[in-house]
Amino acid sequence: MGVRTETGQVPEQEHEQDIKDQQTSSEPETENTGRQDGAEVGTGTPPPFAGRWVGAVAGASGLALLLVSTRYGFQGDELYFLGAGKHLDWGFADQPVLLPLLAHGIDAVTGGSLFALRLLPVLLTVAGALVAALIAREFGGERRAQLLTTAAYGFAPAVLISGHALSTMALDLFLWTALNWLLIRWVRTREDRLLLFAGLATALALQGKYLIVGFWAVLAVCLFVVGPRELLRRKPLWLGAAVAAVTSVPGLIWQAQNDWPQMEMSQVLADEGILGGRAGFLPYLIVLSGGVFTVVLVYGLVRLLRAPQFAPYRFLGWAFLGLTAVFLVTGGRPAYVVGAFAPLWAAGAVELARGGGARWWRWLAAWPVVALTALVCVALSLPVYPVSQVTKTEQPKNNPMTAETLRWPHLIDAVDKANKALPAAERERAVVVTQYYQEAGAVDHFGPDRDLPPAYSGHRGYWYFGAPADSSGPVLYVGSDVAKLKPYFKKVRKAATAAGGPGESFVDGVPVWILEGRTKPWSKIWPDYGHLS
Repeated sequence: MGVRTETGQVPEQEHEQDIKDQQTSSEPETENTGRQDGAEVGTGTPPPFAGRWVGAVAGASGLALLLVSTRYGFQGDELYFLGAGKHLDWGFADQPVLLPLLAHGIDAVTGGSLFALRLLPVLLTVAGALVAALIAREFGGERRAQLLTTAAYGFAPAVLISGHALSTMALDLFLWTALNWLLIRWVRTREDRLLLFAGLATALALQGKYLIVGFWAVLAVCLFVVGPRELLRRKPLWLGAAVAAVTSVPGLIWQAQNDWPQMEMSQVLADEGILGGRAGFLPYLIVLSGGVFTVVLVYGLVRLLRAPQFAPYRFLGWAFLGLTAVFLVTGGRPAYVVGAFAPLWAAGAVELARGGGARWWRWLAAWPVVALTALVCVALSLPVYPVSQVTKTEQPKNNPMTAETLRWPHLIDAVDKANKALPAAERERAVVVTQYYQEAGAVDHFGPDRDLPPAYSGHRGYWYFGAPADSSGPVLYVGSDVAKLKPYFKKVRKAATAAGGPGESFVDGVPVWILEGRTKPWSKIWPDYGHLS
């Protein structure tokens, strides 16, 4: 290595020669441990990108996702996206238009392939892992740091869970990570075009979920307080913001025309108290970040906030803390802050790779430990077990969505049984109404193969798709809460119950009722029938 100046920087010619030497040498790369603690990271030419090694780790994460991509079945939200794709509009009650649009396009092209539907989140996960490695590179991390960052991102439970199914979280994780990389690179290079790309990434994120607004609000405060304030004065940043705002107008108009259901939806999600509510927020955040990877993340947060060399990037650590505080107070979900993980992982990996941290716990970043952690994360997060063994594992607790993927065959069997209990003439006029949107999505997707009636629901986005025709006949009601419809029918009887499937503890049987003799037109019933909770 070249001789360093008093400020800890390597003269340009010697640095370039070091890079050439690293590229041509057949010896394994070693980390630079000679940098002074006060030297800012990422202020010179970054190290080479360890593309082949990073690609192998990111590819391993993608391979794990692909191997189990069709196990168990569709998740409820995936079925909802497919159903919403048949009713495309500028917006929906619970999200913008992008995910239903993507689901509809993939379904139309592939003929309902679950593998094809889940290929997109796999690709987003792999791409996000590569971008996370680029963040470590921007921080001055060489091969070892880049690989540790890639492993943390690619195998953290939060990322694996989101990468297993088509979801708004899968899109958000990638876009937030890309956005962080663009901002970090701008700090080093001051290339203003990066801020325009950040605006474009924000515009795309706003078509999947409005959560990115919270990210920018907290980030702006942190930039104003700890800097670099110069970023807030750059014209390309505001040009990108204008693009994001303009592209969001159609969705916002839809929200305004429908009395802003997204605002009410946010409160409903906060009131649900999923995963222990506020009390479970921080513990579950630790679970989502993944054991040893949690240690790397916490260490990275500490170094971002305290180490002099990370001073230009300190706003990222405060932004993570700010987002955590905001969502903790407002009842948001732990997954909402996972998009801010990548810079913390990268900072921790860079510092560990150069010999930072206490000696007694540096072994946590050793490759055997990292590999074992990755395997454990896969076992806890992905559907790797036989169906009969799922309830004997911790997976349903770590990934509650696993449970609902098992229920659809039993549900469709019960609806089919109830449908066959109707006279043939009545089946032609029958409709299915479900208590929850997931059940409606399931009947919409699987029902045509059984000649089942069309599905409707008053729950969340499905209510906005419209009511059954006034000329329709009997109703096959799916759900335990039939009392709300009873006053409008002369005859109500239970016709079937969906089998609970493996593990009654987390997949309960769902009753299917036959409602006949409607006393009021659906056009009069439907306006008061919608519910978000």
